[in-house]
Amino acid sequence: MPNSNSKFHRNHRVGQEAGRRELVSRSLQSAQHCLEEQDFGTAYAHYLLVLNLAPELKTSVKETFQFTLFKWAEELDSLARIQDLFNCYEQALELYPNDEVICNSMGEHLFRMGFRDEAAGYFHKAVKLNPDFADAKENFYRVANWLVERWHFIMLNDAKRNLTYLKAIENAVHSGCKSVLDIGTGTGILSMFAKKAGASYVYACELSKTMYELARDVVAANNMEREIKLLHLKSLDIEIPKDIPERVSLVVTETVDAGLFGEGIVESLIHAWEHLLLQPK
Repeated sequence: MPNSNSKFHRNHRVGQEAGRRELVSRSLQSAQHCLEEQDFGTAYAHYLLVLNLAPELKTSVKETFQFTLFKWAEELDSLARIQDLFNCYEQALELYPNDEVICNSMGEHLFRMGFRDEAAGYFHKAVKLNPDFADAKENFYRVANWLVERWHFIMLNDAKRNLTYLKAIENAVHSGCKSVLDIGTGTGILSMFAKKAGASYVYACELSKTMYELARDVVAANNMEREIKLLHLKSLDIEIPKDIPERVSLVVTETVDAGLFGEGIVESLIHAWEHLLLQPK
């Protein structure tokens, strides 16, 4: 009897495997036929089924799947089916999470729809995955020109201003302020000043996804990625101990320009004083 049950289960598994292979084969044939008929939506659905049933085929069908996805996305875009378009890209990125071509294409759609900050995130990821991907680099620099305000460049090249901030931060840290929060960190320069001055703990928050990613790159380039905790958050949303372990002893910021209204510098500083900054005894 045990041998009979074992044989039954083995035959059942063999039958299931044969059925899977047959379904995969038929779906591949149907997908190819749909492509020939330019029925990209149905072809995309067939490829999704194939890749979920036979993940071992990911490499062999990758280019054809990309082509199908991009063609179907173009149709969805023209029909203003925006949510369906994003759903398709989310499905594709679940199957190919480290595919720079799909990331770049997603970014291009987001950029055309006006979601520039989100687009920059996908372009940045594509460049990280493949630093030699020329299209992604060009797209990232293009969207960065929209998002990185010109006053950032002016400030970074203002030696007098930078020296003044450095000295002020050094004085505060040397006076006993060992934990620092940088609100609206931008490129991360004030956070790095604080760390170089000797602060034990440095936290920095940045609302813009593009500037947050830029700050991560700048901090890493200066070998401080383990010493400065970067938060992609609005300062008003920082929670203790979820985001930072305890109140800090110094808050630094230069939230000016449009940030005066967007981040809300007055509200941010009041919030920092009441909830994030150590109170004097």
